[in-house]
Amino acid sequence: MALVLGIDTSNYTTSAALFDTETGDFQQAKKLLPVKSGECGIRQSDAVFHHTKQLPEIITSLDFNGRKIDAVAVSATPRECEGSYMPCFLAGVSVAKSLSAVNTIPLYTFSHQQGHIAAAAFGSGKAEILNSPFIAFHVSGGTTEALLVKPSESSFIKAELVAQSNDLNAGQLVDRIGVMLGLQFPCGIELEKLANNYQGSIKVKPSLKGSNCNLSGFQNKLTNLYNDTNDKAYVSAYTLKAISETLIAMTNSLISEYGYLPLIFAGGVMSNKIIRDDILKHYNAFFAPPEFSADNAAGIAFLGAKKFLNQG
Repeated sequence: MALVLGIDTSNYTTSAALFDTETGDFQQAKKLLPVKSGECGIRQSDAVFHHTKQLPEIITSLDFNGRKIDAVAVSATPRECEGSYMPCFLAGVSVAKSLSAVNTIPLYTFSHQQGHIAAAAFGSGKAEILNSPFIAFHVSGGTTEALLVKPSESSFIKAELVAQSNDLNAGQLVDRIGVMLGLQFPCGIELEKLANNYQGSIKVKPSLKGSNCNLSGFQNKLTNLYNDTNDKAYVSAYTLKAISETLIAMTNSLISEYGYLPLIFAGGVMSNKIIRDDILKHYNAFFAPPEFSADNAAGIAFLGAKKFLNQG
């Protein structure tokens, strides 16, 4: 039996999670970083400051029930590759290293992306998928990538990049169009509400080069569309349709190359029901519940628990 603390300090959310290896129960707490009205993001220096301020509050809000943690896991990099770095993750690493040293417990580091993949697998009730190859899409404000994921002895999952956006990320498209429509960043939830008010059909032609996509052209098209129609519901629906059709086209291309491997969709954009429903019309894919789709520490805690048990 072990209690593992996971920590994730992404460019959008401060989060922590507890995983009980005996019961399989999760607790998690998180808080968005504050972004000024009308802006589409936050500077890294400000992100580090807010994580430093918010992380103690987030961790202490968890119910440890008088127990001590047996290990701590943290997202230390955006991706599992050489040169992957963002200052915002230093806030979480600093706290994790301190907890590990003071309590004389193991410290495990993973990438933010590995955490997303693990959270999606666990959250969808398909944790066993981590034991064999599959395709994972990580779609968020900072990433629009498809990964060939295989089991790994060192970190349980090894993700190889096989497709990505050549320019704009899907979450950036959502937020830029949302801010243009007067929504508060991050705009995903409100944009989906607006899109649900549109009942017409929309045809979208994705832009692909190989399996990679291009999304920046949609920003220009949607800006012109809003200027011409002033129809927020239509523009919102078109934005989400552009993303879903692009992901479907990328998936078709990857299937032709790698065959019909299991599919998992992770990342904050994948909490959008409209996009999810579009994709499920084409594939028997797996999605995490919304609480495990957006940035979270649950996947990090889960991977830390797996590593603790493996080494125990």
